[in-house]
Amino acid sequence: MNTDAILEAFNDRTKNTLMETLDIEYVAVGKDFLTAKMPVNSKVHQPYGQLHGGATAALAETVGSAASHFFLEDKNQFVNGIQLSINHLKSKKEGVVFATAKNIHKGRTTHLWEVTVVDENEALISVAKMTNIVLTKK
Repeated sequence: MNTDAILEAFNDRTKNTLMETLDIEYVAVGKDFLTAKMPVNSKVHQPYGQLHGGATAALAETVGSAASHFFLEDKNQFVNGIQLSINHLKSKKEGVVFATAKNIHKGRTTHLWEVTVVDENEALISVAKMTNIVLTKK
């Protein structure tokens, strides 16, 4: 697995998307995980100067969806997110957060991911579960 080429391909696909707007960048991939990072600054703050839960959810859904896509065995398939549940455990005002998706269930028609969001000091910020449906291209 050429991880640099895989990460470059994922990052190239974020042009002109929400991921580019939020400065989300894929930074690590392995045989059972995918990690992306997002800077915490005024672009992702809520009015009180803290990381917006919606921005955190967007990061979690981004990495969970991309992980499902990457781990599809049939490249004639694609995934859509159908459910996201997220718990925010700690606030963050500045720095960087990292979201790592790890597979809980990889079925024929659904994938379930646990996405942990930590900061640059490994402090747990949020935990999410995401369900994706696997569909066949027509």
